[in-house]
Amino acid sequence: MKPRIFDLNRRELLAGLGASAAGLIAGGAGPSVTAQLALQARPATLALRSGQPATPIWELAAVSHLKDVRLKRFDRCEVVFRNDLPVPLAPVWYGLNAPAAADPLRGRAPAAPSTTETSIVSISNAGTLLADFRLFEDGLKQPARPLPIIAVETSPVAVDRDEILLIEEWRLRPDGTAVPPGQDPKDTTPLYTVNGQTSFELSAATNERLRLRFINGSQRTVLAIKLESHEVRVMALDGQPAEPFPARNGALVLAPGGRADAFVDTATTAAFLLHDGKEARQVGSLKISGQSERRAPLLPPQPLPSNDLPEKLDLKGALRFDVALGAPDAGWARPANFSTASAPAFRAKAGRTVVLALKNPAPATTVFHLHGHPFRLLDKLDDGWKPYWLDTLAIEPGQTQRIAFAATSPGRWLLESVVTDWAAPRLVRWYGVE
Repeated sequence: MKPRIFDLNRRELLAGLGASAAGLIAGGAGPSVTAQLALQARPATLALRSGQPATPIWELAAVSHLKDVRLKRFDRCEVVFRNDLPVPLAPVWYGLNAPAAADPLRGRAPAAPSTTETSIVSISNAGTLLADFRLFEDGLKQPARPLPIIAVETSPVAVDRDEILLIEEWRLRPDGTAVPPGQDPKDTTPLYTVNGQTSFELSAATNERLRLRFINGSQRTVLAIKLESHEVRVMALDGQPAEPFPARNGALVLAPGGRADAFVDTATTAAFLLHDGKEARQVGSLKISGQSERRAPLLPPQPLPSNDLPEKLDLKGALRFDVALGAPDAGWARPANFSTASAPAFRAKAGRTVVLALKNPAPATTVFHLHGHPFRLLDKLDDGWKPYWLDTLAIEPGQTQRIAFAATSPGRWLLESVVTDWAAPRLVRWYGVE
């Protein structure tokens, strides 16, 4: 079916999808550019099964980056995006919060095939970010790989190594081709990769301190990743520093799009185990060889530098709204049908605390993502919050979770909702901060 993004009012309907979620500010006067990044949407292949041809996929790639994309907090980055795929696309950034003066819906429409567009991205916080095409999945002909983007702290972090572990899920047909998310996965087999490999190996010396940036790059599945025989200390979630705490049983549970930075002090060769809610499987290993040159014992890790989020939220004076996730009568729409003329989920005055009661009426776990603002997960009695910030949350069937955030960025922002079923459609609404 031809998606509606080709309608005559495409520019008004989708101007916010690529750029509002990304927090992009196109053109205009301002401070000088301090970094440049060339991105490309392009076809690729991935070797997912031995003895079979490589699987055709699409990907968002960073041109001229041999390994990781690393920017710095407070960079003003010129992003040149080239679309070499046959559908309109724009990179959507997760974990990037726009400056307070920016109206996200003043962004541009997705780039047409075989075109190049330039935008300016302000990196307001350090952390683990993710860019991908998931808001445009209605038009994807192949599953698309996301691109991790690291915003480096302004002061050094005391680790020996800093590594990305991008976890992805695939639905493979018997002939080795893959089904994009949002389509019926009948007669397919689930398969998982770490950094594009079905059997990932990370090498290290004994007594090294590793910063491991775990990213659930899957589109529909809540995943638990565990490193055996090691204490995994959580340092940040969804790109925001947390009060350090040990992962329960050494396992991190991540919703699709969720990110967790963890410190691990290497001790012995161990397996990375992945659990998708049905079974556990080994997806990689930590291989220890040699001894670190460090002589002094490792001290307990200190919290990561702050991103200057508010220490307290005014829950007593908060604006409160109920949001039913994905309810067909509640204004949710597929991204291809999204219109800024639709009614907002809620409106809030800038500077106010907002509390959302997120209800999942679906018979399966639903994943919620809030664009524009990180949020706190509130305790059951609404009298406090967990010691970390999030932008993505998985909510079990029939449950209601309450979150709170400080409405600091004026503009119109997106809400996302998707059921953890491969064929389920991704849905969006918008909210306003005035």
